[in-house]
Amino acid sequence: MGAGKPVEITGKHQLVVRADYSATPNPDFQKTPPLAVKKISQYACQRRTTLNNYNHIFTDAFEILAENSEFKENEDSYVTFMRAASVLKSLPFTIISMKDTEGIPCLGNKVKCIIEEIIEDGESSEVKAVLNDERYQSFKLFTSVFGVGLKTSEKWFRMGFRSLSKIMSDKTLTFTKMQKAGFLYYEDLVSCVTRAEAEAVGVLVKEAVWAFLPDAFITMTGGFRRGKKIGHDVDFLITSPGSAEDEEQVLPKVINLWEKKGLLLYYDLVESTFEKFKLPSRQVDTLDHFQKCFLIFKLHHQRVDSGKSNQQEGKTWKAIRVDLVMCPYENRAFALLGWTGSRQFERDIRRYATHERKMMLDNHALYDKTKRIFLKAESEEEIFAHLGLDYIEPWERNA
Repeated sequence: MGAGKPVEITGKHQLVVRADYSATPNPDFQKTPPLAVKKISQYACQRRTTLNNYNHIFTDAFEILAENSEFKENEDSYVTFMRAASVLKSLPFTIISMKDTEGIPCLGNKVKCIIEEIIEDGESSEVKAVLNDERYQSFKLFTSVFGVGLKTSEKWFRMGFRSLSKIMSDKTLTFTKMQKAGFLYYEDLVSCVTRAEAEAVGVLVKEAVWAFLPDAFITMTGGFRRGKKIGHDVDFLITSPGSAEDEEQVLPKVINLWEKKGLLLYYDLVESTFEKFKLPSRQVDTLDHFQKCFLIFKLHHQRVDSGKSNQQEGKTWKAIRVDLVMCPYENRAFALLGWTGSRQFERDIRRYATHERKMMLDNHALYDKTKRIFLKAESEEEIFAHLGLDYIEPWERNA
């Protein structure tokens, strides 16, 4: 910028990452040369982010601040803190001094001040204030109920509610069908879903779908596809090379089958609003237009290959949140990419497409604004290739 023209790249333009063996509990450092020169991208889609996070103390702090910003509907602060957390998760070393932050993107002055405070004091005064804030505590509690969003949380907070028991016992409040289910199965839904439970649900999903659509491809997406061992719900993407008319009837038939078997505790079937001529959507974070079903499934403990699940006395089942998404076969690669996540990875790959490639990407399609054509893709690898990106495996998208 100072030269006013492109200049030759030299060492000073690159981030020097040092491996400090004594300070970092990272066994992989023994395989890493003491001095590695790396350039870190501002986009999560150009960084490989596994579940090995060496900077939990910082990323946990930024995620709390981001969540608080989301509760206040402060989009700018939310994005600032989430990008900071995301880039720190991708680092192969632990930050132990401010010198280690030099050259790392997405770390503005405010973010660096918080990092410095944590390095010096072991905690952030701003994070401490948020955790002790009554509004934050209330919103976190209220939004933990299935079906409760920011508007309802704001309303309850303004009415003076601070506990779920008071809300549930108040006769003046009316709840949606979703919220009633959220309260009824609250304890199960706020406890984590294990991989064993997710896989047990997967077996039941496949049995039910294949009964009506034998050639269907069924993929578990979300955090479990990214290698996580626990999650809050289980997402499945269903697609078939067969006719669209057959596909549209599958989810209603599956719901009917599970209802007869007494396996459905709640469901909300959202019909497809998929219109090809309106693609891709200009709203980057918009929900896709595929047919989908948000449901609470009754999973019997005996279906799970885990001794712990069978040891619960009295109740023989657990309520599990499940999302089923029915996607047209030609859109499967885009839907799979979108439903795999993480949230920040998706935000960044769409931002990259818009700002770096003059393209528009969503869960349905990739549109080249320069050539004015839709780019077809049979796989996620082809989408990355269209964008000029190195392919990143699902387990490396934990941004």
